[in-house]
Amino acid sequence: MRNNISEILEKIIAKARATAPLAAEGALIPYGGEGDHWRGAPFDGNSWWTGGFWPGLLWLLYSETGDAAFMAEARRVGNLLAEELRTFNLLNHDVGFMYLLSRGADYRLTGDKQARTDCLHAASLLMGRFNPTGFIRAWNEPDRVGYAIIDCMMNLSLLFWASAETGDPRFAKVAKIHADTTLEHFLRLDGSVAHIVEFDPETGAKVREHAGQGYALGSAWSRGQAWGLYGFTLAYANTGAPRYLDAARRVADFFIAHIRPDGLTDCDFAQPPAPERLDNIAGACGACGLLELHKITGDSRYREAAEALVDGLIDRCCDLAPNHCGLLTHCTASYHDDAAGFHTNIVYGDYFLVEALLRLLDRAPALWFSRITRP
Repeated sequence: MRNNISEILEKIIAKARATAPLAAEGALIPYGGEGDHWRGAPFDGNSWWTGGFWPGLLWLLYSETGDAAFMAEARRVGNLLAEELRTFNLLNHDVGFMYLLSRGADYRLTGDKQARTDCLHAASLLMGRFNPTGFIRAWNEPDRVGYAIIDCMMNLSLLFWASAETGDPRFAKVAKIHADTTLEHFLRLDGSVAHIVEFDPETGAKVREHAGQGYALGSAWSRGQAWGLYGFTLAYANTGAPRYLDAARRVADFFIAHIRPDGLTDCDFAQPPAPERLDNIAGACGACGLLELHKITGDSRYREAAEALVDGLIDRCCDLAPNHCGLLTHCTASYHDDAAGFHTNIVYGDYFLVEALLRLLDRAPALWFSRITRP
């Protein structure tokens, strides 16, 4: 590593102490930072899929510092998200992101019983999206009833946790069926993964792929590769099934081969040279997956690649100014659609950056895992 991770983390903690209170003052769940203020979700209010990353980030900082102010802000947002469980209509497969990192993290780190109940409700909602032909439905629109997406590999951790917590194998069984479908229909021969696969909802047969948030049909949207890399790694960590480890290594090798010399990640690994479109969320998430893969396998290539990614982010795209909201710059939600953000700060990039830093120090709480790590 070129950078002193402990020093960087201390600066991030000091910055968070100054800027986190601004979220409560604005009565919002931060989606990203803009100068001296936070901005909320671009769509769907508190039901937008990224809502869990802000409290997740604060729980990471609480686990590191024990600062009650971080806990209080994480719980403020966790309670807002719990209200979304009752409204229900806009929630989708991303309840894993939303609730494992908010209510699930609260339960793991403090033992709060209501947080456990909320997280189990979210797991039941996710399991209810399972189509018995073999996949978890991604979204709610009637014309996308057969859609599944690579992002869901990360949401499966909520189901693995629920089985471990309750002793009910149904949650984990659904997770493994969906992971096996993803393994069969999303993973390509070169180690890249598709973003969206449409299935016949009556038979489970693969109908077609869709380009989704990447450059083109058949290309390699970088954040999708990161979801696949980390998602299959977590599937292995939560099950011990060798087929998921093999898939994770294949995606990791593809991802590593496409890291830029400066340590940053293009929005799509198959995009044209110009215009430049970066998505540093992919690099931060990919680094977390690579560090877990290194922990599992001992293969030094994975840690070296993760360190190159984190160094690149810190050197070129990390805003440590104490009066600026947000950390990671040059985050891009989608190659062709800038409505959710282009070359800007997006809070789930911040979450994965801090998780990667804590992983490098071997101090990250196990928020994605089925094993119980409460006090």
